[in-house]
Amino acid sequence: MRRADNWRKSSHSGPGDGNECVEIATSTTHVAVRDSKAPARATLTFPPEAFAPFLEVLKSDARR
Repeated sequence: MRRADNWRKSSHSGPGDGNECVEIATSTTHVAVRDSKAPARATLTFPPEAFAPFLEVLKSDARR
């Protein structure tokens, strides 16, 4: 999961966002998320079926 070539930045990360975004890595068994500013620190790891509900919660909180 920690292969450097498997990590990619959020599609919402544009030139004006600098490094203040998240990176995601996927495998057949997990989806991992990390802070692009501190990639060596903690990583959140989810089973694939739990990742979409996690994103929905984040989106609903952002709309409030």
